[in-house]
Parts: sequence; structure tokens; C-alpha cells
Amino acid sequence: MFPCTPRRTQPTPGNARGFAAFLCAAAALLCALPGGRAQAADWPDRPIRIVVPFGAGGSTDALARILGEKLGASTGQAVVIENRAGAAGAIGAQAVAKAAPDGSTFLLATSSTHAVLPHLRPLPYDATKDFTAIARIASAPNVLMVSPMLKVATVKDLVQLASTREGGLAHSSSGNGTVTHLIAADFAQRAGIRVRHIPYKTGIQALPELSNGQVDFAFDSIVWALPQAQAGKVKALAIGSPERSPLAPDLPTLREAGFTGFDGTTWFALMGPAGLSPRIVSELNRHVNAALRDPDLRAQFERQGAEALGGTPQDLEKLVRDDGKRWANVIATGGIKIDQ
Repeated sequence: MFPCTPRRTQPTPGNARGFAAFLCAAAALLCALPGGRAQAADWPDRPIRIVVPFGAGGSTDALARILGEKLGASTGQAVVIENRAGAAGAIGAQAVAKAAPDGSTFLLATSSTHAVLPHLRPLPYDATKDFTAIARIASAPNVLMVSPMLKVATVKDLVQLASTREGGLAHSSSGNGTVTHLIAADFAQRAGIRVRHIPYKTGIQALPELSNGQVDFAFDSIVWALPQAQAGKVKALAIGSPERSPLAPDLPTLREAGFTGFDGTTWFALMGPAGLSPRIVSELNRHVNAALRDPDLRAQFERQGAEALGGTPQDLEKLVRDDGKRWANVIATGGIKIDQ
């Protein structure tokens, strides 16, 4: 960094004095820039805001608050959680995409905001160019549930029933174009069965119809699905994660049922606006990974049905890229569209 006070030297020609003054002015400007070296070196020098692109009380909000508490303790700065719900997460994501890259504003991104929505409709942000990857946070498995009115006990039974029923099976989701909708569509495409999609605003709204047989099956969060299964309101057949969950170790995976490569998980990640200083990215990534190794945080995540991940910014960039391609294929194959 150039010194802002010129050293005392021998008298110099006017043009030399002018050049020295220019250097000082440039250095002062660099110090003042939001992404300047001084700011990156001092990070964090102000409260940290994590935008959750969904309402308070949901799993995304819960994970953000758990992580925020740990980051606040490790960075010495207050971490504020701001809920900006709407448009399946696009409103909150846009707010961060347009934020100054000064290290104070971040997004709790999800599969919806960065792997699904970009392939369903025009967005006011670019899911890759307008963000800086920090770290993967967690993944949460979704469970394949069926109505207790159906006389099926396995995934094989469900597929066989679908192949014999005229008009196929009806499945619900938490909304048209949501991750739970696309997971069910992926399942149907792989199984080669006909299905009818019935969207609801939330999974809980579909419960009465799922329980009484008006809806045949659905995928939803393990935290929500297991209590409903234990209460006898639905039957849980399989879990969408690559491996069995410690929350339900006796529940087989879809892969075990023959659906090779199937991945019915929702992921969560931390991102900032484009243009973040590499030093800030490195520092925050270090704090996030340390928090995700904490046994207390991991236990809290598990109670939310989520597994702590972590890793490098490059790991997150690959996740967004690969998952985006996967959902783009499901959307194209199924001819899935949503209202603009």
C-alpha cells in the first residue's frame, strides 16, 4: 500500500511532486473502496447479514440461525438473519446479487434459488455470474411417502401399481416447480410411470388428501415426513439421499430400490455477491468450515434433518453446476413449466 504521507526527500521538480500527490490520492481512494485491501484485511469490521430467501420458521431459516450463532461467536461480529421470502427464493437471492461486495451481506442459497429456478423462468439475477461461492452448508434428504390407503409396502409395489392404474398416480408437492415437485418428476421418469401433479403451497396442506387417498404419493423433508409416518397418516417407503439417514436407519434408499444415481436431497449453501475479495472468501470459508465441524452444530442440524457438509468454494461451484444440469434435464424431459 502506498503511504498517504509523502516522505521528506530532496526537492523534486514540479512534475515529480505532482506524481507523488497522485500516488497518495490513489492510495486514499483504494482505502475507501468497498473491495479495497484495507477492508479485506480488517474483515469483519461490521455486523454480518445473512439473507434467507424464505419465511421464518422453515428449515432454511433454522439452519441459517444455527450457523449464524456459531459465526457470530467465531468472528466477534453480530450475525443478523434477514428473511426475504417470495418468488420461490428469487426475491432474497436478487437482494444479495445486487448488494455491495463489502463482506457484510450473504445469502443462504438453496437448490431452488441456484439449481432449479434458473431453468424454469427468467430471473433478475444470474445464478453463477452474480454470486461468489463461499461454502456448502448442508444437505437434507426427502422421503418418498404414500397414502396409507394404498396397499403397497415397497417402492417396487408402488411402481407396479402405477403401471396398472388407468391415468397413473397423483402426487403432491409444496408448489409447482419446487424441488419436491422435481424430485417426484425425476422418480416418475426413472420408473417409467405416468403421474399427475397436484401442487400445494406447503406439504402440510396436502396431508389430508395424502392421508385419505386423494393423493397417492409425495416427496418431502425427512423432518416433516417421519412424524407423519409414525402417526400413521402416511407410509414412508424410501429416502432420497444416496445413503441411509441416521434419523431413519431402517428406511432404505431409492438407490437400494434400483434407482441408480437417484438423488432426492435439498442442499443449502452460503454465497455472497459477485466481486468479493478473495481474502474475505478465504476467511469466511475458514470460519464456516470450523463451525460445521462443531459437534453441537452438527447435532442441531441433524434435528432439522440436515447433514453438515462444508468444503471449498470450488466444491460449491461444482455442486451448482452439476445440480443445475440434472434439474434442467428433468425439467426438459417432463416438459415442466411454471406460471411466469
